[in-house]
Amino acid sequence: MGKLRSLEDTISFYEKPPTWKKSLEKLRARFGLKHDQFMILVSISKQRLYLIKGERLVKVYVISTSKYGIGSKEGSNKTPLGTHRICEKIGEGAKIGTIFKMGINTRRIAKLYTDTTDLEEDPITTRIMWLGGLEVGINKGKNIDSYKRHIYIHGTPEEGLIGQPASHGCIRMRNNDVIELFDLVPKGTLVEIQE
Repeated sequence: MGKLRSLEDTISFYEKPPTWKKSLEKLRARFGLKHDQFMILVSISKQRLYLIKGERLVKVYVISTSKYGIGSKEGSNKTPLGTHRICEKIGEGAKIGTIFKMGINTRRIAKLYTDTTDLEEDPITTRIMWLGGLEVGINKGKNIDSYKRHIYIHGTPEEGLIGQPASHGCIRMRNNDVIELFDLVPKGTLVEIQE
């Protein structure tokens, strides 16, 4: 992974995370983020996931959010905004491509596609970081609860669609990337999802 770079120093190396300073201030003031803890910033407009520790950018991943847009309503298949926490980590040690149903390892392995294959179903593969919303009325509460909606950061067999909105509400990652992120961040890590 190499030496950590400051966010300001990495602008030419990576795309600058949108409104990262505002997100850091929010998470520190309202949710107790400490300077030595990881945080995840998801940008829907850039289709990027930024892993940040303190004020240093650790890694940038290309991702996919919902093809149905932004929203929190149950049954909408949209990606919710706001502050979340990783409530559960599922799949440690599972083989790459392992399919999960409702968080349970099926012991089946998905074929991974690097072309533009768009499967009818939405298999969840390799690792799951299950998000719980922390903002009542935004991503927590009746009919809008991210945890009850099973909003995850997870792997996908549709790796060729990463970088464009393609999910059914979750944050999809390439399978090797989701393993790396899963191994880096602890349960309880704060996740800020921005438009």
